[in-house]
Amino acid sequence: MRKYIIFISCLLSALFFSSCSPRDFLTRRLAADLIAGSNTFRAPQQFWLRIGVLSNKDYLSPEYVVMQHRGWISAANVPCPPQLAPPPCWDVMLTPSGVDTVRPLVLPEERNKPAFSVPVARRELLAITGISKQGNVADVAFTWRWVPMNEFGSALYSSDPHYTSTAGFRYYDDGWRVVQTIPHSGQALDETLKHAEPAQ
Repeated sequence: MRKYIIFISCLLSALFFSSCSPRDFLTRRLAADLIAGSNTFRAPQQFWLRIGVLSNKDYLSPEYVVMQHRGWISAANVPCPPQLAPPPCWDVMLTPSGVDTVRPLVLPEERNKPAFSVPVARRELLAITGISKQGNVADVAFTWRWVPMNEFGSALYSSDPHYTSTAGFRYYDDGWRVVQTIPHSGQALDETLKHAEPAQ
């Protein structure tokens, strides 16, 4: 009789655990896999590069100063159009070195435009720092950083700063998922990444 009870217990345990998906339990490892694999997290950082006439404020921004020091852009002082006053204004162009650096990173149809986006960095998940669950929703705190994707990105982005964010999760019939759109409470992953705080 006792062997029979043990057998039934083992059989029920096997059936119970076989019906569970690995996504049913929100562990730090699952949270890390879901965050790192989400389209939002994997989307590269784009730098909007503008050439042509720029205001002095834009020309002296940190990114453009770096490009000047690298010899990727040159500029000539020009009169300001009404929308960019007050002077001075600068007619910015890519140098041959800048063209060689940027051209492979830009889509062919974008290359002759006065403004185009350049992929410069991707996010790297460093650690899950906490999970707070309440029913079928959860908040997962994590740290991450930008990792340059190319020479252009290495010049503009450092991988030293770390950021903290919190991702919303929701439990569905197939297990836990990262909240990609804003539910009734909490923020979507793209919003929480956009407003990430530097890690202490």
